[in-house]
Amino acid sequence: MAEAMRQTVASMLKGIERYNPENLPTLERYVEIQSRENAYDVEANLAVLKLYQFDPQTYNPEITCQILLKALTNFPHTDFVLCKCLLSEKQLVQRPIDQIMYLADILERCDFQQFWDRVLSMSDLCSRITGFHDSIRKFVCHVVGITFQTVDKHLLAQLLGGVDEMTLHQWVNKYGWKEQENNMIFIANQDDNIKTKNITEKIDFESATTIMAALR
Repeated sequence: MAEAMRQTVASMLKGIERYNPENLPTLERYVEIQSRENAYDVEANLAVLKLYQFDPQTYNPEITCQILLKALTNFPHTDFVLCKCLLSEKQLVQRPIDQIMYLADILERCDFQQFWDRVLSMSDLCSRITGFHDSIRKFVCHVVGITFQTVDKHLLAQLLGGVDEMTLHQWVNKYGWKEQENNMIFIANQDDNIKTKNITEKIDFESATTIMAALR
Protein backbone atom coordinates (compact mmCIF):
# COMPACT_ATOMS: atom_id res chain seq x y z
CA MET A 1 0.00 0.00 0.00
CA ALA A 2 2.86 2.39 0.80
CA GLU A 3 4.33 2.09 -2.69
CA ALA A 4 0.96 2.71 -4.31
CA MET A 5 0.40 5.75 -2.11
CA ARG A 6 3.87 7.06 -2.93
CA GLN A 7 2.94 7.37 -6.59
CA THR A 8 -0.34 9.09 -5.78
CA VAL A 9 1.30 11.52 -3.38
CA ALA A 10 4.13 12.30 -5.81
CA SER A 11 1.63 14.00 -8.12
CA MET A 12 0.30 16.04 -5.18
CA LEU A 13 3.75 17.44 -4.45
CA LYS A 14 4.29 18.97 -7.87
CA GLY A 15 4.24 22.74 -8.19
CA ILE A 16 1.54 24.78 -6.48
CA GLU A 17 -0.48 21.61 -5.83
CA ARG A 18 1.98 20.91 -2.98
CA TYR A 19 0.21 23.61 -0.94
CA ASN A 20 -3.36 22.56 -1.69
CA PRO A 21 -5.08 22.11 1.71
CA GLU A 22 -7.50 19.60 0.18
CA ASN A 23 -4.59 17.16 -0.09
CA LEU A 24 -3.97 17.14 3.67
CA PRO A 25 -6.22 14.16 4.59
CA THR A 26 -4.50 12.00 1.97
CA LEU A 27 -1.05 13.11 3.11
CA GLU A 28 -1.92 12.41 6.76
CA ARG A 29 -3.15 8.95 5.83
CA TYR A 30 0.14 8.42 3.99
CA VAL A 31 2.06 9.29 7.18
CA GLU A 32 0.14 6.62 9.06
CA ILE A 33 0.87 4.08 6.30
CA GLN A 34 4.58 4.92 6.52
CA SER A 35 4.51 4.33 10.27
CA ARG A 36 2.65 1.06 9.93
CA GLU A 37 4.57 -0.38 6.96
CA ASN A 38 8.09 0.87 7.77
CA ALA A 39 8.19 3.11 4.70
CA TYR A 40 9.51 6.67 4.53
CA ASP A 41 8.88 9.75 2.40
CA VAL A 42 10.43 12.88 3.88
CA GLU A 43 9.12 15.19 1.12
CA ALA A 44 5.52 14.19 1.77
CA ASN A 45 5.99 14.56 5.52
CA LEU A 46 7.49 18.02 5.16
CA ALA A 47 4.52 18.99 2.99
CA VAL A 48 2.17 18.00 5.84
CA LEU A 49 4.03 20.17 8.33
CA LYS A 50 4.03 23.06 5.85
CA LEU A 51 0.26 22.82 5.46
CA TYR A 52 -0.11 22.86 9.26
CA GLN A 53 2.04 25.98 9.26
CA PHE A 54 -0.24 27.67 6.72
CA ASP A 55 -3.38 26.74 8.65
CA PRO A 56 -2.76 26.08 12.38
CA GLN A 57 -6.40 25.01 12.77
CA THR A 58 -5.57 21.77 10.92
CA TYR A 59 -2.59 20.92 13.15
CA ASN A 60 -2.64 17.28 14.25
CA PRO A 61 -0.21 16.52 17.14
CA GLU A 62 -0.40 12.76 16.65
CA ILE A 63 0.53 12.94 12.96
CA THR A 64 3.30 15.41 13.82
CA CYS A 65 4.73 12.99 16.39
CA GLN A 66 4.80 10.23 13.81
CA ILE A 67 6.57 12.51 11.32
CA LEU A 68 9.21 13.47 13.89
CA LEU A 69 9.81 9.89 15.00
CA LYS A 70 10.14 8.78 11.37
CA ALA A 71 12.69 11.56 10.85
CA LEU A 72 14.65 10.22 13.83
CA THR A 73 14.91 6.86 12.10
CA ASN A 74 16.82 8.52 9.26
CA PHE A 75 19.71 9.81 11.35
CA PRO A 76 22.40 11.00 10.60
CA HIS A 77 20.55 12.78 7.77
CA THR A 78 19.14 16.23 8.57
CA ASP A 79 15.47 15.31 8.13
CA PHE A 80 14.67 15.95 11.79
CA VAL A 81 16.10 19.48 11.67
CA LEU A 82 14.02 20.25 8.56
CA CYS A 83 10.87 19.05 10.33
CA LYS A 84 11.69 20.97 13.49
CA CYS A 85 12.05 24.22 11.54
CA LEU A 86 8.41 23.93 10.42
CA LEU A 87 7.07 23.84 13.98
CA SER A 88 6.23 26.88 16.08
CA GLU A 89 7.89 27.60 19.43
CA LYS A 90 4.58 26.84 21.13
CA GLN A 91 4.33 23.44 19.47
CA LEU A 92 7.92 22.55 20.35
CA VAL A 93 7.27 22.79 24.10
CA GLN A 94 4.02 20.81 24.06
CA ARG A 95 3.94 17.17 25.08
CA PRO A 96 4.80 14.77 23.64
CA ILE A 97 6.58 16.90 21.01
CA ASP A 98 9.04 18.17 23.64
CA GLN A 99 9.86 14.57 24.60
CA ILE A 100 10.73 13.74 21.01
CA MET A 101 12.88 16.87 20.83
CA TYR A 102 14.80 15.61 23.84
CA LEU A 103 15.15 12.20 22.21
CA ALA A 104 16.70 13.84 19.16
CA ASP A 105 19.11 15.81 21.33
CA ILE A 106 20.30 12.65 23.10
CA LEU A 107 20.65 10.81 19.80
CA GLU A 108 22.63 13.65 18.25
CA ARG A 109 25.02 13.51 21.22
CA CYS A 110 25.32 9.74 20.67
CA ASP A 111 24.33 9.10 24.28
CA PHE A 112 22.79 5.81 23.24
CA GLN A 113 22.32 4.23 26.65
CA GLN A 114 20.34 7.22 27.87
CA PHE A 115 18.44 7.24 24.58
CA TRP A 116 17.23 3.66 25.03
CA ASP A 117 16.23 4.36 28.63
CA ARG A 118 14.16 7.28 27.39
CA VAL A 119 12.60 5.23 24.59
CA LEU A 120 11.55 2.63 27.16
CA SER A 121 9.65 5.31 29.07
CA MET A 122 7.97 6.37 25.80
CA SER A 123 7.19 2.88 24.53
CA ASP A 124 3.54 3.68 23.71
CA LEU A 125 4.66 6.47 21.39
CA CYS A 126 7.65 4.78 19.76
CA SER A 127 5.91 1.42 19.28
CA ARG A 128 3.59 3.05 16.74
CA ILE A 129 6.54 3.31 14.35
CA THR A 130 7.23 -0.10 12.82
CA GLY A 131 10.98 -0.75 12.64
CA PHE A 132 11.82 2.20 14.89
CA HIS A 133 14.28 0.33 17.11
CA ASP A 134 16.17 -1.35 14.28
CA SER A 135 16.41 1.92 12.35
CA ILE A 136 18.06 3.55 15.36
CA ARG A 137 20.36 0.54 15.72
CA LYS A 138 21.56 1.12 12.15
CA PHE A 139 22.60 4.62 13.18
CA VAL A 140 24.31 3.22 16.30
CA CYS A 141 26.25 0.79 14.12
CA HIS A 142 27.21 3.64 11.80
CA VAL A 143 28.67 5.58 14.73
CA VAL A 144 30.38 2.49 16.17
CA GLY A 145 31.86 1.71 12.75
CA ILE A 146 33.59 5.08 12.44
CA THR A 147 34.56 5.36 16.12
CA PHE A 148 35.89 2.06 17.45
CA GLN A 149 38.63 -0.33 16.44
CA THR A 150 37.50 -2.85 19.05
CA VAL A 151 34.60 -2.68 21.46
CA ASP A 152 33.56 -4.74 24.45
CA LYS A 153 30.73 -7.11 23.56
CA HIS A 154 28.67 -6.14 26.61
CA LEU A 155 29.08 -2.44 25.83
CA LEU A 156 28.00 -2.94 22.22
CA ALA A 157 24.90 -4.81 23.39
CA GLN A 158 24.03 -1.87 25.64
CA LEU A 159 24.62 0.66 22.85
CA LEU A 160 22.18 -1.32 20.69
CA GLY A 161 19.50 -1.11 23.34
CA GLY A 162 20.33 -4.00 25.66
CA VAL A 163 19.92 -6.67 22.97
CA ASP A 164 20.34 -10.37 23.72
CA GLU A 165 23.25 -12.54 22.56
CA MET A 166 21.51 -13.78 19.41
CA THR A 167 20.45 -10.31 18.28
CA LEU A 168 23.93 -8.94 18.98
CA HIS A 169 25.44 -11.71 16.86
CA GLN A 170 23.08 -10.81 13.98
CA TRP A 171 24.17 -7.16 14.02
CA VAL A 172 27.85 -8.11 14.25
CA ASN A 173 27.46 -10.36 11.20
CA LYS A 174 25.45 -7.74 9.32
CA TYR A 175 28.34 -5.27 9.45
CA GLY A 176 31.11 -7.81 8.98
CA TRP A 177 32.59 -7.31 12.42
CA LYS A 178 34.57 -10.11 14.08
CA GLU A 179 34.15 -11.58 17.55
CA GLN A 180 37.48 -11.99 19.35
CA GLU A 181 38.69 -13.47 22.61
CA ASN A 182 38.05 -11.77 25.95
CA ASN A 183 34.53 -10.73 24.82
CA MET A 184 35.88 -8.12 22.42
CA ILE A 185 34.58 -7.37 18.94
CA PHE A 186 36.87 -6.13 16.20
CA ILE A 187 35.20 -3.29 14.28
CA ALA A 188 37.84 -1.87 11.94
CA ASN A 189 41.37 -0.58 11.82
CA GLN A 190 40.58 3.14 11.91
CA ASP A 191 44.08 3.94 10.63
CA ASP A 192 43.03 2.43 7.31
CA ASN A 193 40.22 5.00 7.09
CA ILE A 194 42.60 7.96 7.28
CA LYS A 195 43.27 9.22 3.79
CA THR A 196 45.92 11.73 2.88
CA LYS A 197 44.95 14.58 0.63
CA ASN A 198 47.29 16.47 -1.66
CA ILE A 199 46.49 20.18 -1.92
CA THR A 200 47.71 21.94 -5.04
CA GLU A 201 47.55 25.71 -5.23
CA LYS A 202 47.59 27.32 -8.65
CA ILE A 203 48.71 30.92 -9.16
CA ASP A 204 48.50 32.41 -12.63
CA PHE A 205 51.34 34.48 -14.12
CA GLU A 206 49.54 37.80 -13.63
CA SER A 207 49.01 37.13 -9.93
CA ALA A 208 52.66 36.11 -9.54
CA THR A 209 53.96 39.33 -11.07
CA THR A 210 51.70 41.36 -8.76
CA ILE A 211 53.10 39.54 -5.73
CA MET A 212 56.70 39.98 -6.91
CA ALA A 213 56.14 43.69 -7.48
CA ALA A 214 54.76 44.09 -3.97
CA LEU A 215 57.90 42.45 -2.53
CA ARG A 216 60.29 44.93 -4.15
